[in-house]
Amino acid sequence: MNNNSLYKYFKRDISWLSFNHRVLLEAKDESLPVYERIKFLSIYSSNLEEFYKIRVSGYHSSILKNISRDESEEEALQTLMEINNEVTEQEKEYYRIFNEMILPELEKNNIILYQTDEVEPFHRAYVEKYFNEEVFPYLQPMIILKDDIHSFIQDGRIYQVVSLVKKKKKKTGDNFSYTYAIMKIPYTKVPRFVELPSFGGNHYIIFIDDLIKANMQSVFPGYEIVDCYSIKISRDADFSLENEDQKDIAERILRKVRKRKIGAVTRFQYDKDMPGYFLKYLCEAYEIEEEELLPSGRYLNLADLMKLPNPVGDRLRQTLPQPLRVPELEANNSILRVLRRQDVLLHFPYQSFNYLLRFLLQAAFDPKVLEIKVTQYRVAENSAVINSLISAAKNGKKVTVFVELKARFDEENNYLSSELMQQAGVKIIYSLPGLKVHAKLAYVRKRSNDPDDPIKGYAYLGTGNFNEKTARIYSDKGLLTSNKEIIHDIDEVFRVLEGKPYMHDFRHLLVTQFNMLPTIYQMIEQEITEVENGRMGHIILKMNSLEDKGMINALYRASEAGVKVDLIIRGICCLIPNQPYSKNIRVTRIVDAYLEHARVWYFLNGGKETIYLTSADWMQRNLHRRIEVAFPVYSEPLKRQIIDILKIQLEDNQSAVWVNEHLDNVFKRDTASPDDTPIRAQQAIHDYLKQSTGQ
Repeated sequence: MNNNSLYKYFKRDISWLSFNHRVLLEAKDESLPVYERIKFLSIYSSNLEEFYKIRVSGYHSSILKNISRDESEEEALQTLMEINNEVTEQEKEYYRIFNEMILPELEKNNIILYQTDEVEPFHRAYVEKYFNEEVFPYLQPMIILKDDIHSFIQDGRIYQVVSLVKKKKKKTGDNFSYTYAIMKIPYTKVPRFVELPSFGGNHYIIFIDDLIKANMQSVFPGYEIVDCYSIKISRDADFSLENEDQKDIAERILRKVRKRKIGAVTRFQYDKDMPGYFLKYLCEAYEIEEEELLPSGRYLNLADLMKLPNPVGDRLRQTLPQPLRVPELEANNSILRVLRRQDVLLHFPYQSFNYLLRFLLQAAFDPKVLEIKVTQYRVAENSAVINSLISAAKNGKKVTVFVELKARFDEENNYLSSELMQQAGVKIIYSLPGLKVHAKLAYVRKRSNDPDDPIKGYAYLGTGNFNEKTARIYSDKGLLTSNKEIIHDIDEVFRVLEGKPYMHDFRHLLVTQFNMLPTIYQMIEQEITEVENGRMGHIILKMNSLEDKGMINALYRASEAGVKVDLIIRGICCLIPNQPYSKNIRVTRIVDAYLEHARVWYFLNGGKETIYLTSADWMQRNLHRRIEVAFPVYSEPLKRQIIDILKIQLEDNQSAVWVNEHLDNVFKRDTASPDDTPIRAQQAIHDYLKQSTGQ
């Protein structure tokens, strides 16, 4: 065949919704402790909120502002309808899980989460006192008038809207003369959940929404309360600075970040039980368009479920294992000395991120180290990584940090951390014009006595961010090395980032904008050639997202030629399996306690197995509008570790699903033979690393 015009692809955002649905399905897994399931309800809601702020805003721009994108206005409207229909169905399932599975499970454990503002008699006095003392002083109710100035609805906040009738007002026929009011829940002043006094052996928790509703009459003493419902607006939080030059970029990014809170409406969520008359009035008053409406449940912003109090204790939570030790690094106080002899591969969070912090701190105080260079994409608040770099600068090292200010939702944190570093003498380089720098690199240059080879030192290359907080829950890999050839290439990458002339082509690293794309195509073609010559071709690709059509087409061609292709894709996958041109491609998705974040490329390569680790997904943005780096793993023992772990993930028959041609998440456990040994990849990987390191 080999006719690209016959190839088809999933829509990117519909595929993403399939991934988020898989997250939701974790909340149905009765083998998990109930608070672990609640965590996934929270993650689902949080994911969806960001999706509407960023992705859905693009469709509204196409429809309402004539801003061009890949789709026409008509196609954008059609996709937006598909998105809203799918989200509406998923939300119904969400509330079924919450009401029919989670609440009864909590009750079995003597935890009662109120689902009404009609509180029990034994709680009335407490609820009234709490409201009067802790909540009432912060409430700011406002009347909604259609043709008058009315309150601005802030992004992502929960508001209660109330229809009222004056107590002395008489009915005219069957019509009330309604007054409408709106009131923001003061969540910065009060918690979303309030623990009430225990009674009869049960623990009671109430949403702040219901606690306010139970006392609403005292907020509007001259009125009768007719209806009260929750609403929430999501606003456009996307902006682009990709084509702007370097001048004053920090100031301009911060200006745009602050405008996020007043962006255009992308979603108006409301309680589906709200009467039509009420919804109609709100839409007219706040100029809400039909395509922005999304019916939801009684409670909005359920990302807050992450904060649901647990009065029972750890038995209702999932206990994660402590990070494993890395024997080579434990046996020697100096990580730098170990790296002179061998490469070390770190597997987060199975192994501790503290080894990377030790590496940076030892570099900061080693008298032979002259210079440290690091890329910064997303760092933790009060980052230990940043503190290490500040220590190095104060200790006389030359420290350069490339700060990506365009890392979405981390712009302000990145700016503040860069200000701290600058005050300590760290040289800061901000964003490249037209490109985001997503590569995760640290380069430690040491003194060289060889004038012909001044570039010596150590390096860290990772698949994830320099962030000790996310490293506890993101599954990533990092390579510590002193390999001279890789060090030379890393030096070249930093020359590019610093705007200096680079000296030679990259010989070992694959770098976007340079050699990454042609090399990937070449490696895929090599597998096709192997099959054409009667040998086996096999590709395993693990990544977060697969969207780039050029890459997908190459995989389709490989499948048509007979190459076996195994994809482990956590999120977006625009490649459609089970088609004539993709019959040799299988798509696996794993969602479990840790967020699968590592990107790994495996090519059989005629038996000379090739492994690359990288920060790059196969997305248009990663391959064409970012600086990404893929790095080879040359050490045979480390290579074998990675291959073994990939095989474990492909054998997962508990948390893994197949993604089929309808974007369904088909659990492998539902199709497994009763004789198959249950394999949950993340637990199996922990056991594998524990055994292989003799712990």
